[in-house]
Amino acid sequence: MREQASRQGYSLGAPETTERAGPGVPAARRRTRAAASPPNRTPAGLSARARHVYSAGAAGAEDRLAGNPVNFINGTQIEGRRFDVLGIGNAIVDVIAHADDDFLETNGLTKGAMTLIDAATAEDLYARMGAAVESSGGSAANTIAGLSSLGGRGAFIGKVRNDQLGGIFAHDIQALGVDFATAPAIEGAPTARCLIFVTADAQRTMQTFLGASATLGSADIDSAAVRGAAVTYLEGYLWDPPPAKEAFEKAATIAHAAGNMVALTLSDAFCVDRHRADFRRLVEGHVDILFANEAEIKSLYQVDDFDDALQHVRGHCQVAALTRSEKGSVVISGDEVHVIDAVRIPQVVDTTGAGDLYAAGFLFGLTRGRSLHDCGRMGAICAAEAISHYGARPETPLADLVRQALG
Repeated sequence: MREQASRQGYSLGAPETTERAGPGVPAARRRTRAAASPPNRTPAGLSARARHVYSAGAAGAEDRLAGNPVNFINGTQIEGRRFDVLGIGNAIVDVIAHADDDFLETNGLTKGAMTLIDAATAEDLYARMGAAVESSGGSAANTIAGLSSLGGRGAFIGKVRNDQLGGIFAHDIQALGVDFATAPAIEGAPTARCLIFVTADAQRTMQTFLGASATLGSADIDSAAVRGAAVTYLEGYLWDPPPAKEAFEKAATIAHAAGNMVALTLSDAFCVDRHRADFRRLVEGHVDILFANEAEIKSLYQVDDFDDALQHVRGHCQVAALTRSEKGSVVISGDEVHVIDAVRIPQVVDTTGAGDLYAAGFLFGLTRGRSLHDCGRMGAICAAEAISHYGARPETPLADLVRQALG
């Protein structure tokens, strides 16, 4: 899930509170213009696993943005928790260039989609690209980079090859203070790369060669890191290569056995189409927090109306944070619904990574015991930063932006 914006821009309006969802009333339309919920109020509808993040909130009502991370297990504040969020996903280097619609059509590219390609196609498209910017990427890795920019403690598990791009990826993410200790592959496919073509309307079309990232397997999962993270965050793209699917399931099992939370981003509507049955099973039985954009959540439940999708997802996972481009986002937990305004910026430049940074802001707020409404606002602030420039990683410290907006 990487898209959260359109050319129409973002607007940060007055805080909006929860309204209870009555039968037969479209959930996305229930909204009020009043004060935000108290930061430490435990949201309704959370499972015992999910409640541990919130239940110790009364230990400190102050804004913890400037303080040390506070972690909770089973409602008890403890010391020694290693990470706020552990991301597991594809370790990819992004190559970003301008393109026009004619280029996309000539090369048979589906605008706005992520398509998996082989090594030969990657080389051919790379040769056709204009001037490009190379930077470390990958959906879950971008989220963890955003978490670090907010002051959170993050870790990442993903596979690279011991080649030049693999070295760039490792250097970039470790320089952010993120724990990245996955052993690189010493043979086989090279490090993954994603060729991103950004058109004049700021939409991005991605052609991804998974390379070494597809070899991530259950043996690469650091059990201690999973047990030591308040939230384990998994990207839906992991479901494409079979070995990574096994790693995904292992990590979720370990996290829940330790009393921790599991979050999933659906990643891409086409990814949902490929794995709909598996994703439905995961959301209904193994995921505490779901991230998706409007196209992805409608694809998951095969409905045409967003409100219909809301009614489905509210009964299947504890929390769903659903982004709607310039319409903002909707956060739902049981019968609790928050409609969050988007954040206006002067110009939308590139939507790459917007959904990833929305998840970063949301999860950072969650691990600080903030209300679901505040978590959504943090996500919107971070997403707005992502779309203001090329590339998926933040250029302005996200902690500063959140402080300025929320006080």
